[in-house]
Parts: sequence; C-alpha cells; structure tokens
Amino acid sequence: QVKVVESGGDLVQAGGSLRLSCVVSGRHRSVNNMAWYRQTPGNERDLVALIGDGSRIEYADFVEGRFTISRDFRKNTVYLQMNSLKPDDTGVYYCRQAGPGGDVWGQGTQVTVSS
Repeated sequence: QVKVVESGGDLVQAGGSLRLSCVVSGRHRSVNNMAWYRQTPGNERDLVALIGDGSRIEYADFVEGRFTISRDFRKNTVYLQMNSLKPDDTGVYYCRQAGPGGDVWGQGTQVTVSS
C-alpha cells in the first residue's frame, strides 16, 4: 500500500516563501508521476503543478513563475517551492501520486498567507 504525506505548510506573510514536501512510502513508492493540488476557500481542488516522466513539468496559469516543483528519487520526495506568496494562495495543498494502482492522495497541508 502506498502512503503520501505532505508537510511544510505554515502561516506566512504576503511576499514570503514556503517549501512543501511530499514523501511517498510503501510498495509502489515511485515519484515518477506526481502533482500538487490546492483547495482554496470556497473553491474546488485545482492543479498547481505536476512532474511526470522524464523532464515533463507543468504549472497552472496562476503560478506565474512563482512556484517550482522538483523531486528527489533517492528520498522518494517531491517538493513545491513557493515564492512571492499572495493571500489568494491560502488553502490546503495536497500531493497526489499517479501510481500503478491508481491515484493516491495525501491528507494535505495548510498554507495561510496573511496580507
């Protein structure tokens, strides 16, 4: 069974930075196809960034060059570096693994950006 655990969420002032981490453990702990999503207050869960096979990386339009997704295969960990944070970035950030057994989601980590 695969387990996905996010961490790194915090309260930060507008303009600040955070780095989120997502550790994948279990039998199929590959980080080949991973993504970060977020759910902001009153909205549905939206894709923030994904990192796939090879060099495939995609970002949502609202990222506007502020976030960077990366991974460490040795640590089975995916990161989301978030800079120039805005109050609109406030929400719960989720990590998703697209593995051989289907999608596995973490429990989420709260990011709060104060103005």
